[in-house]
Amino acid sequence: MNKVVVVTGTASGLGKATVEKFSAEGWDVVATVRKEADLGVHDGSPRVCTLLLDVNDESAAAGFAQQALAAFGRVDALVNNAGSYQMGPLEASTMEQIHSQFQTNLFGLIAVTKAFLPTFRAQRSGVVVNISSLTAEQGYPYSSVYAASKAAVATLSEGLSMEMAEFGVAVRAIIPGQHATRIFTKIDAAVDVPDEYQAGIESFFGVTPMTGSSPRVTADAIYRTVIDPALEQVRVYSGPESTAIPDAKRILGPQEYWTEFRSAAVGRPSALWRTLVPAPGTEPLERDI
Repeated sequence: MNKVVVVTGTASGLGKATVEKFSAEGWDVVATVRKEADLGVHDGSPRVCTLLLDVNDESAAAGFAQQALAAFGRVDALVNNAGSYQMGPLEASTMEQIHSQFQTNLFGLIAVTKAFLPTFRAQRSGVVVNISSLTAEQGYPYSSVYAASKAAVATLSEGLSMEMAEFGVAVRAIIPGQHATRIFTKIDAAVDVPDEYQAGIESFFGVTPMTGSSPRVTADAIYRTVIDPALEQVRVYSGPESTAIPDAKRILGPQEYWTEFRSAAVGRPSALWRTLVPAPGTEPLERDI
């Protein structure tokens, strides 16, 4: 019997690439999409069962887990990819936007994970892969709420990994760098931003690279993590500027790393930073900002 992976948020980007990777490797895949219009996104692949799921609806998680189990008769891995991006100065971000960001990126992820843990615990096997972000390691300006939600995902993964280890269940947090996905075209942007912020926003996004890694880079990292759950670390880095982080922190130390990062983030990277941390991948980035 083929192994089965559940992947959330698969209409495009990292999720779609992850579905394609596992399907190509012979896995059966339960893929979720949020909109009925996207139910046909994986048509043509007999190994993929596409189901509707809005991760913001916590009450739907238990029923979805049963649907996923029924699709192919088992579940061996869960990839929590579904997420959203809220951008703008904290001052101008509404509390509704902030709650929504955490609902999608953290609370929805928790609800889906909880729904599958009894199965993994009972079968004494399973892998949970949570998609965090480069921003979980270092907070960028005008993305502080997004970064906080993704940092919570990474820390949650570390704690959960210890809780589930005795049951043979592995938990990982993938830390992707900048990827050429549609995330920057689906922004929940702050409105009524005070004029005083505009210069800083324009300066920051003016120096942000317009390229990123292919989504296949992280899809490959997710696959490797699932087939080798004995990896010692919980945080798994993908993309050139992300995989450089652990060594850069080790070489520079926490405070000097932060000092160097702050300068680089506003367009003034030192020669040392350029040596330690490469630019993102070379694929063109879609961006509405």
